[in-house]
Amino acid sequence: MSESYTLIKELKRQLKLAGLHYADVAQHLDLSEGSVKRLLAEGQHISLERLERICQLIGLEMAELFKLAAAHNKGLESLTLEQEKQLVDDKALLLVAICVVNGYQFEQIVQQYTFNELELVQKLAQLDRLNIIDLQPNNKIRLRISPTFKWQMGGPIQRFFQQQVQDAFFQSYFSGEDEKFSMATGLMSVPTNKKLQQKLQKVIDEFYQACQSDSSLDMDEKHGTSLIIAMRRWTFPLFEPWERKPTQKSRN
Repeated sequence: MSESYTLIKELKRQLKLAGLHYADVAQHLDLSEGSVKRLLAEGQHISLERLERICQLIGLEMAELFKLAAAHNKGLESLTLEQEKQLVDDKALLLVAICVVNGYQFEQIVQQYTFNELELVQKLAQLDRLNIIDLQPNNKIRLRISPTFKWQMGGPIQRFFQQQVQDAFFQSYFSGEDEKFSMATGLMSVPTNKKLQQKLQKVIDEFYQACQSDSSLDMDEKHGTSLIIAMRRWTFPLFEPWERKPTQKSRN
């Protein structure tokens, strides 16, 4: 895959996340929509000046676009359902997987958890066979996953953590300075819902970029942090006895 193709692919992804379309780019560049489609299809013919102007439309530095393109071109994006099931079936292995995905090295895992060195080497060897890491000499760990690695939607790990969220995550008043909880409800169309989902995805991307920017800090300067964003068409079940069914709606 050529570097220009990778760059244009990332540019299109960022346009989508920003809720922008070819028509918006065309207006910004003072071109026809057809010209923009050809420009982004061919990729290698786009000038740096036009690339910079599109980045300005998105609100993204051009250097950041190059960095994101390089990141998305590397590493495993997800596991198979069977691989995820292997992790869920072995909670110790799942713990080690989460540690390495979050940047832990061998000594840091031993320091924080009760694994002895042989046990940890065995777990890391399993992760190596799953292609999540390269277990290198002297127990050095090199991740094989992409910075945008994601668990399978609706897969074994997501289901496992959803249960944990329901049972444990929300057992808090979220009153600490490092906590935040908000809930919003309202009436919204499907197109508006999709546009907002794109913005939420951008927040998730920024979360992982922020974690990556802290990767050089010592472990005692960082703390496990979880961000949960959820949105769906839903109303409180508590109120269902009072809701009119579609056939009961007033025709006035």
